[in-house]
Amino acid sequence: MPPGPAVSAQRRDTAGARGAVVRAEALCEEDNDPRSLPGASASLHPGGKGAGGGTRRSTAPNVPSAFRSMGTAMPPSRWTVAWLLLLQGCSMGCSQPAASPRTDIRDCSVDPPYLPPTATNSSAQLSALRDAMRARNIHAYIVPSTDAHMSEYIAERDARLGWLTGFTGSAGTGVVTEDRAALWTDSRYWTQAERQLDCNWELQRTTWIESIGTWIVEVVPAGGNVSLDPFLFSIDTWHSYQRALQGFGITLLPMETNLVDQVWGNQRPPPPTSYIYSLPEEFTGSSWQEKVARIQQQMEEHTRSPTALLLSGLEETAWLFNLRGDDIPYNPVFYSYTLLTTTNISLFVDSARLTAEAQQSLLSGCPELCVELRDYGQVSAHLRHYAQGNVTIWLGTEYTTYGLYSIIPQEKLLEDSYSPVMLAKAVKNAKEQELLRAAHVRDAVAVIQYLLWLEKMVPQGKVDEFSGARHIDALRWAQQHSRGPSFESISASGLNAALAHYSPANGSSRQLSVDEMYLVDTGGQYLDGTTDITRTVHWGTSTPLQKEAYTRVLMGNIDLSRLVFPSDTAGRTVENFARRALWEVGLNYGHGTGHGIGNFLSVHEWPVGFQSSNVPLTAGMFTSIEPGYYRDGEFGIRIEDVVLVVEAQTKHPTGEKPFLTFEVVSLVPYDRNLIDVDLLSQEHIQYLNAYYETIRAHVGPELQRQQLEEEYQWLQRSTEPFAQSNAASTTASMLLITSLISVLLAQLQA
Repeated sequence: MPPGPAVSAQRRDTAGARGAVVRAEALCEEDNDPRSLPGASASLHPGGKGAGGGTRRSTAPNVPSAFRSMGTAMPPSRWTVAWLLLLQGCSMGCSQPAASPRTDIRDCSVDPPYLPPTATNSSAQLSALRDAMRARNIHAYIVPSTDAHMSEYIAERDARLGWLTGFTGSAGTGVVTEDRAALWTDSRYWTQAERQLDCNWELQRTTWIESIGTWIVEVVPAGGNVSLDPFLFSIDTWHSYQRALQGFGITLLPMETNLVDQVWGNQRPPPPTSYIYSLPEEFTGSSWQEKVARIQQQMEEHTRSPTALLLSGLEETAWLFNLRGDDIPYNPVFYSYTLLTTTNISLFVDSARLTAEAQQSLLSGCPELCVELRDYGQVSAHLRHYAQGNVTIWLGTEYTTYGLYSIIPQEKLLEDSYSPVMLAKAVKNAKEQELLRAAHVRDAVAVIQYLLWLEKMVPQGKVDEFSGARHIDALRWAQQHSRGPSFESISASGLNAALAHYSPANGSSRQLSVDEMYLVDTGGQYLDGTTDITRTVHWGTSTPLQKEAYTRVLMGNIDLSRLVFPSDTAGRTVENFARRALWEVGLNYGHGTGHGIGNFLSVHEWPVGFQSSNVPLTAGMFTSIEPGYYRDGEFGIRIEDVVLVVEAQTKHPTGEKPFLTFEVVSLVPYDRNLIDVDLLSQEHIQYLNAYYETIRAHVGPELQRQQLEEEYQWLQRSTEPFAQSNAASTTASMLLITSLISVLLAQLQA
């Protein structure tokens, strides 16, 4: 499942300079139809720029609009070059214009406004919140999409932004004033927001706090008050709002009474009551006592000699004590905080929910290492009392709220971006690695069962997006050690696949068809590991553009997966290898390239990945690699595998820090129907053939063990080796053609 946007790469496909193929393709688009241009999704939304019209007409007869925009004074030689490019582009496939205006997104420019069935009427919620704001003299109220633990995925009772707006994306910020309301979110969710918001809300296509601050300054009068719940915002976010509003006479007020909770009232879902349980020993990398001892040793060896470590992230406490729960859908965590000192441990949790085995496990370290159970709601008071002594409190700023942070005097703080527990959890030991590998083998069985089932059922017209998602969930549940899906399954056909985080709804989902591409991004929770895999398939005849885009996405996946790089390399440094094949023809994607993954924990596990805020890659880390391409209103492609960072076997070992590479642990073949072998290099084909041998060696026996003979035969067919004879010469020819087109384009633009 794709992580948040890679900021420096975000929406590069809209940035003007496209590659030769895409430029040529644009020349054969229908006149004045912006929908067919790559990256032109903004034109489909109310208020979006470039929504047709305004193009000065040329009097030249039979001239495509893309040529007319170049001007009418083009010399004959350049017309020749242009028509050559036209033929080249059209030979690769041109998108057809949309037959009619889109009805799946809102249109607030018409009277009355058009709202799709998926939009939520937010008038009552906004009215109630504004009444509460007026009662407290608040001119703007900021509502985030996270919870008090900075969780990416949240429980229903913490979905304040969703209740207020109807928007269900995992990343967003809402701001409400007396007469206006706006939502900020990233490119993964722009179309989803247009489907779910009513016209009470302005959509801001960015997540930059500076943008939010600018908007607030424009609508809130000088002397006004802007408020938020400090226990729902990170330390850095709070300071960013302070800086954005500084100097404008606007006061930023922390308010512990959450106004959304107040107006939500008794309709807000209740706290969880399910059990918190111990993870069986065979599924843990080490005992909780061993983990605590290692963390305490780090505390003692630190130059600042911290006396305590505060853990706010839900994954941190769950991993440290080998405990699991289900307070958040798809994530086996539970509401908790931990204050770990050099002499004792305080666990803030609803102790009544702990199973007898869990309580016994926590007491097993006594008397040397006892865990003192305290009520979850006591964390602020206890921290305030502890901070009065001669102490130094270590914390990770990424997962600590400003509300807790502000309790501790500055001189008693030791701050790092991530706590030592978060960093230790990210590097799996040998046992944890084997557990995750085993989980991915069984997970591959479920995915292969699903792909075979689709091949049979889709041509009969018996599958829609929703029933497909439910079926693959059921197949995973049937696997050994399964605890269900690791996130809401993304089952997207046709234009819905262009939404990176689309999830179907019962009764309104799209029928799967042999005439459309289908993207399925799913994962499983198993006692021995968490999985996440995406495959894109087509059962009929794809367009040349779809096939090329798929192949280039696959090339990017391979290029990064087979990369060898030095130790301590930041993921952000190598991330562009996954984009290179797309960039060559002017294509791109707007989300991050990968994210860490847990051992029966969160499917998005920080701080591992390829974004700027991630830590350097280290042997033992698991991450996804998931390039894609999305053509708004038409189709979407993503290919995702989970990989393990391992030491590389290089020709010239230096004896110093080893070089690293990736071992792919996702074991499901790609769709041969969508691979243009002529685009692949010999190295790509060699990689694919070796990968398919690995799949056969690991998944084949498991299919036979489960007596799935038909699936086994499907696997054998799908992993037949690719021929290598003409790959190198074909690639050289393609490179020559690409270079020639680039030169011609340069002449055309001169």
